[in-house]
Amino acid sequence: MAEVIDIDDPADPRVDDFRDLKSADRRPDLPGRKGLVIAEGVVVVQRMLDSRFAPTALLGVERKRAELAVDLDAVDVPFYRASAEVMAEVVGFHLNRGVLAVARRPAELDVAEVVATARTVAVLEGVNDHENLGAMFRNAAGLGVDAILFGERCADPLYRRAVRVSMGHVLRVPFASVPEWPGGLDILRRKGFQIVALTPNPKAATLATALTGERVAVLLGAEGPGLTEEAMRATDVRARIPMSSGTDSLNVATAAAMAFYERVRTA
Repeated sequence: MAEVIDIDDPADPRVDDFRDLKSADRRPDLPGRKGLVIAEGVVVVQRMLDSRFAPTALLGVERKRAELAVDLDAVDVPFYRASAEVMAEVVGFHLNRGVLAVARRPAELDVAEVVATARTVAVLEGVNDHENLGAMFRNAAGLGVDAILFGERCADPLYRRAVRVSMGHVLRVPFASVPEWPGGLDILRRKGFQIVALTPNPKAATLATALTGERVAVLLGAEGPGLTEEAMRATDVRARIPMSSGTDSLNVATAAAMAFYERVRTA
């Protein structure tokens, strides 16, 4: 059962792991610093509690502690209870969601581990916007994608904004980095995955006809530049989402959701 500890002084060192969340050079979720994982809000905290990211402490107002009472019965970590004003001084801004949890980063998973039983995975190259990344994880969780793999130049999926936008699903959908990009995609091919690259090229097959494999990996690139030609050459087929005249592409998280849905529909 979580121990409730009242915090009245914003300078109390016991809440240092929650300090300066908006500071570019001191934030605790930067991989080069403490490398912590921050869950924000009741739902995201609940998903952290139900994940491999074991929290070491929570900080919040009494009303949010009460909402989490049943969940906190199952953990033996401190809940630092503070007023909204004290919380704001600790984290550096007024936190509307009223509760945070912090966890250490566990050991990274490898590709073979996360795809062992997967039927559908997303593979990202150059997706460096944290909101798009968070939305991608939320879409993946909602549409049956088993894992997300990272190629080169992707943002940190455990950055606080990405965790928040994902509604905590980044803590539950397995992810791993592909080694030796893009040659490492051969790991997927050897495991029987059809590797499908999304492109706006009008000569590409449509999604409805391209997703034919028993196991499918959908490859997506950053908005603007899209996938590199080198990455597309490492795939099995190129597919497009048919677009109305005058437009050529969608937000990458939206495009991913359409691909995931098409996979659910045709699988």
